[in-house]
Amino acid sequence: MPAPFDSTRRLLIKGIAAACLLSVTRVGFAATAQIAAVRVWPSSTYTRITLESNVSLSYKQFYLTNPNRLVIDIDDLSLNSTFRNISSLIKPEDPYIKQLRVGQFDNKTVRLVVELKQDINPNLFTLKPIAEFKNRLVIDLYPLQKNTLDDDPLFALLQEFNKGDLNDNDIPISQPVKKANDKIVIVLDPGHGGEDPGAIGYYKTREKDVVLQIARRLRDLIRKEKAMTVHLTRNEDIFLPLRVRVEKARAFHADLFISIHADAFTKRSAKGSSAFALSTKGASSSAASYLAQTQNEADEIGGVSRSGDRYLDHTLLDLVQTTTTSNSLILGKEILSKMKRVNTLHKAQVETAGFAVLKAPDVASVLVETAFISNLNEEKKLKTANFQNQIAKAMLEGIKSYITLRKN
Repeated sequence: MPAPFDSTRRLLIKGIAAACLLSVTRVGFAATAQIAAVRVWPSSTYTRITLESNVSLSYKQFYLTNPNRLVIDIDDLSLNSTFRNISSLIKPEDPYIKQLRVGQFDNKTVRLVVELKQDINPNLFTLKPIAEFKNRLVIDLYPLQKNTLDDDPLFALLQEFNKGDLNDNDIPISQPVKKANDKIVIVLDPGHGGEDPGAIGYYKTREKDVVLQIARRLRDLIRKEKAMTVHLTRNEDIFLPLRVRVEKARAFHADLFISIHADAFTKRSAKGSSAFALSTKGASSSAASYLAQTQNEADEIGGVSRSGDRYLDHTLLDLVQTTTTSNSLILGKEILSKMKRVNTLHKAQVETAGFAVLKAPDVASVLVETAFISNLNEEKKLKTANFQNQIAKAMLEGIKSYITLRKN
């Protein structure tokens, strides 16, 4: 009898030990950090490096000279093939990065060395998971001083934004500006960009690429108009916070602001062009509310360094002037009336919702959904030069019609 008893007791003890070990493994030990993806986004204004991981990364940074290098030590990380290949992502035309080197500094630390072409002002921050993105460590490299000689205010606005100077506590309404001429100033805003691809169609068409192409075509048409001048919020694949887009339009003393998109909906059957203006009293439909919510998430998806940015708290709505809102609705209506000649309209009237990118209190602003990239037929059309040109021409005709109405 003792033998069976001992055997049973040993099995019981082993079972208890295994259960305890399993419990400790699941609860007591943190998950091992793994780099899931690396991305580099070069632009003339700043370059962004993104490290995506399964858990939030802990890091330290310091700067070395001769040559100039930014060194980032990432704790509790082992080098894998995904991270090791980051050096291959650097393009010769990158204005800030000469090369990247990465290595296992010690058993628990991976060191990333960014060798620089010029002095930079680094801005590092982490982002929590959102949409399809896991945890991210973002490394933004800004120049110490502006590189270009043009009058684009983007660099200064990004500096203000990163310092926290673009807040919503005191947004002044612009005073009438005495312009050098009587031209109508139009700012075109291609949605999304950089880390934020926008909606992606069935055939992998990215919204950020299509809308930039349409914006450039519309810009080229406007340049031929003697009574107008035009600017783009972005002319390359760069992420810009929503607030910076708005403030860039205001810095140019824009008369009109047109944000260009090609969004998606939960049903592939959704189709047609739409126009939206800012609402101070809630969305005009559930679809408009859904769209505004997805568009307002752009900062979180693209990544901004300051969490809880007051700009996305919708506290600016009560500052919008009645005249500006009225003008925005008229502008949207005129654009829709011309776009229906080249594409089906999703809604015949201008819809309204709390779009953060339309919150310039003194600029007539509309968001134009050129077509649904989630619709297979419209995705195919969006990729063609012919349809892009048609949409651009229709928007220009709408702008001209609006200007004529306002003069009368």
